[in-house]
Amino acid sequence: MNRVVLGAAAVIAAAWLLILPVSDTRDFVRPVPVMPTPTPEPRASIIFGGDLMFDRSIRTAMEQHGEDYIFSCIEGVLQSADLVVANLEGPITTHPSKSIGTKVGGEGNYTFTFPISAAALLFRHNVRLVNIGNNHVMNFGREGLAQTKYWLDEAGVLYFGEPDLSETDRVERISVNGIPFSFVNWSDWTSDKTDHTVAQVREEAEKGNIVVVFAHWGDEYVPAPERVKVLARQFVDAGADIVIGAHPHVVQEHEIYQEKHIYYSLGNFVFDQYWSEAVRRGLLLRVEFTRESVASVEEIPIDNQTDRRTCAG
Repeated sequence: MNRVVLGAAAVIAAAWLLILPVSDTRDFVRPVPVMPTPTPEPRASIIFGGDLMFDRSIRTAMEQHGEDYIFSCIEGVLQSADLVVANLEGPITTHPSKSIGTKVGGEGNYTFTFPISAAALLFRHNVRLVNIGNNHVMNFGREGLAQTKYWLDEAGVLYFGEPDLSETDRVERISVNGIPFSFVNWSDWTSDKTDHTVAQVREEAEKGNIVVVFAHWGDEYVPAPERVKVLARQFVDAGADIVIGAHPHVVQEHEIYQEKHIYYSLGNFVFDQYWSEAVRRGLLLRVEFTRESVASVEEIPIDNQTDRRTCAG
């Protein structure tokens, strides 16, 4: 008897549930939590190259084949990064070339000036930041330096290492994909005392910026001297995240010191030196940065070909 009554009650309860509005059943469904999408870590990809020279036979080839010709077989590499940084080995001026047609070591052979269109050429090929603290930037004096800055500004190419400024003002501070960078120059020809630059590196690192030291130093065509190695390590000790060198026209040693990369020389990027494989073969670096430091370094060998193009491989 009791089983019959309980069965009837169950039937009535079931019937009542059937006539409830659909909306009233939502309380019986456990909601599925929505997980927040993780924010990707900011990264910046920068390609570094060595010496850029747009005079002598390089300038002649640009006039004959068009300026973009010299980068024509490496364009894809240059455009694959957020920007390219290299050493501008001479001024950009309206003065006619003194070095075209000269003999190696002859008068005017090392006096460089690049056509004013070279600034826009750099920008087109993603070379958006150049070092001008070197031994050729003053080839046409302060007037040539002023023109160089003017034409780079006109093209939208940033620069650092200006020899007329104090160490504090020779730094270019930029943000790449939200990561703050400080590019600090050292030059054997234009920098002041070593401890001034070391102090500047420390100051930039204390700001929380990624510090890149781009140096113009050493001796041509030979391995890095000990004094350069001591200085590079001082930069790292002061807070540099990576140290990159130019000027020797050959690729020099790579060292990892305190877990930081030091490349003493990347050799020639665009240059008309062909008498040996050492001067023809340069190196580009594709460096991936995080907000903390260097994440990875890829070495990209390049070849300065006798047709005046720079090519990868």
